[in-house]
Amino acid sequence: MAQTDIEITDETTHGAYRAKVDGSDRPAELTWRARGSARIAEHTFTPPEARGKGIAAQLVEALIADARQKDFTIVPQCSYVAAQFRKHPEWSELRAEIES
Repeated sequence: MAQTDIEITDETTHGAYRAKVDGSDRPAELTWRARGSARIAEHTFTPPEARGKGIAAQLVEALIADARQKDFTIVPQCSYVAAQFRKHPEWSELRAEIES
């Protein structure tokens, strides 16, 4: 899997991890919103022409790296992010549970 350039936006209360996709006007993205010291991973999208190339996984890995560096936890509300947490038990210390 080729490494993808990821653009990170952090507006304090919300943000995203985005990667340009060749042949698409829309980037792959993982969006989040803040809740206390956690970030709720709300949605992951990859344009159809880029699916199966590992781009979404790289977006989640960028979120995980930021969580370790910036000391926040993650609520995997998005089904894709939740699936990645199940595949990577070594991330368990970064998982936060927030009551709705």
